[in-house]
Amino acid sequence: MTITQPFDAVEAENDAATLEARAVSAWFGDHKVLDRVSLTMPAQSVTALIGPSGCGKSTFLRTLNRMHELIPGASLAGEVLLGEVDIYDSVWKLTEVRRHIGMVFQKPNPFPAMSIYDNVTAGLKLTGTKVRRDERDDLVQECLTRAGLWREVRDRLRQPGGALSGGQQQRLCIARSLAVRPTVLLMDEPCSALDPTSTRRIEETIADLTSEVTIVIVTHNMQQAQRVSDQCAFFLAEEGTPGAIVEHGDTSQVFDSPVDSRTADYVHGRFG
Repeated sequence: MTITQPFDAVEAENDAATLEARAVSAWFGDHKVLDRVSLTMPAQSVTALIGPSGCGKSTFLRTLNRMHELIPGASLAGEVLLGEVDIYDSVWKLTEVRRHIGMVFQKPNPFPAMSIYDNVTAGLKLTGTKVRRDERDDLVQECLTRAGLWREVRDRLRQPGGALSGGQQQRLCIARSLAVRPTVLLMDEPCSALDPTSTRRIEETIADLTSEVTIVIVTHNMQQAQRVSDQCAFFLAEEGTPGAIVEHGDTSQVFDSPVDSRTADYVHGRFG
């Protein structure tokens, strides 16, 4: 079905920030890695994707903002809806999708030689987002504040982003994503390379952002999933089969009273 309604009009609806995958399957060449995954990621909440390595969590995350299609030989079936808009509809430019659905990667990837200030505003150029010159200072301060970094860097905004610590660089990447006003923020193990203090600050940032942004996070840390998420989806790929969701629901239910014994075994550390 062709959607003629622009993303901006969809944002005006109450459920605009809800992200929904419908029967998403994914392949690398002839190898199927995801099998008909359906999941609703509610607006203004945190959805954690959990499961052992190789079960398709990160691949699924990449299908949610059309990064999967950039891999040579990769293909996909199904739909991903932002509100009522299918982001794979040919009417949408890739930059427009990325403006609404941002991504924070496992390894912080600021532009190392670019200043902290310019790192925040870099996403504006990449997505074609226009902001008046006299508004940029306020935007940089706002985004760094929302990412929990402003107090630490406000006196060195013209210094290179690569000079920051790993945890600070990750929060700088979050600020860069926020500058384009995304509806959804995807996070692929954003704390896996960070120390406990930096991890705590990233988790605090996630909690602060959920009133404005829908967040989907891949994590192997079960304690982190319990701390930060409202709902969880447990992925599993068994005996060479493609990855699929075994169980999903409220985080408390998935951890405290899972329906499937495989979920219970995984969240209690008996495998994976």
